Amino acid sequence: MQATRNVKIAGTGTYLPKRQVSANEMDRLLGTEPGWVLRKSDVSVRYFVEDETAAQMGAYAVKAALADTGLTFADIDCIVCTSGTMEQPIPCTAALIQKALGEGDSGTPAFDINSTCLSFVAGLDTMSYLADAGRYPRIVLVATEIASRGLNWSDKESAALFGDGAAAVVIERNGRPDDRSKIVHAAMRTYGKGAHLSEIRGGGSKLPAQSFNPDNERDFLFHMDGQAIFKLASKILPDFTRELLDGAGCRMSDIKLVIPHQGSAMAMRLLRKKLGIAEEQLMYITPEYGNTIAASIPIGLHEAAKQGRIRRGDRVMLLGTSAGVSLGGLIFDY
Repeated sequence: MQATRNVKIAGTGTYLPKRQVSANEMDRLLGTEPGWVLRKSDVSVRYFVEDETAAQMGAYAVKAALADTGLTFADIDCIVCTSGTMEQPIPCTAALIQKALGEGDSGTPAFDINSTCLSFVAGLDTMSYLADAGRYPRIVLVATEIASRGLNWSDKESAALFGDGAAAVVIERNGRPDDRSKIVHAAMRTYGKGAHLSEIRGGGSKLPAQSFNPDNERDFLFHMDGQAIFKLASKILPDFTRELLDGAGCRMSDIKLVIPHQGSAMAMRLLRKKLGIAEEQLMYITPEYGNTIAASIPIGLHEAAKQGRIRRGDRVMLLGTSAGVSLGGLIFDY
């Protein structure tokens, strides 16, 4: 069943940390032979924070998205942080972004939606209903990720993939009858049998911060069984994508651009081969950014719009996997 929403993406913005880290520098950081990181990850450059916080990066991205739309903060009805990592357990990162914007007295609602790498897709799907209903006619979604602080540097293949960054997207209710922009269909599936394939075990109520000690340090660092996730995703992603397309009443050939979560080069090859995506249909930004967790899809969306790879009225698919293990996708007319 289609659930079309008359909501458009009004503008986008990004922020990248000041420190640029090349593949050669990652080789030195990981203690690998020259060229190993590039061969394994296809990431030639990524960005790591220096003194930036997640809230500050998110605020910079919001300002860029507002500038892109010609709006001010006063035009925004709600701030939603759609990140897979959090700046601190309490309060929500969205409240910290509001404060970093200098709008701490505004009263503008602010909260988080977290589905790890699919947080932006889940947030866009969820909040578009509230925008369409008029509850929050204009919303800014922010994904701001600092992966570098939680990497397990002894897990070289995983550590080689990631980068830091932020992106913001302004969505608004589309009130013009001649405007073709809309969200056509979205879907999500979660397979909890893979819940422990990608995780940080420590920091929550099971292993609170005060339980940290040198012997359990690995519990507080990122862990991912990439091969197991790849094996599971390769089995279930094709059927999920067919159902997503069927729900939108279209075929892959009708899609102008597929903007996937940039999990890894291996994942991108899987997408193209298993799903029949033509090279010109795929927004591939892994070499320039690495895996920026939930920020990867809105960064890809921002780049697609700025590079002219999508124009108003084009049909676009957002698609990815996340810890859980979850699959998610959304089809919209830009």
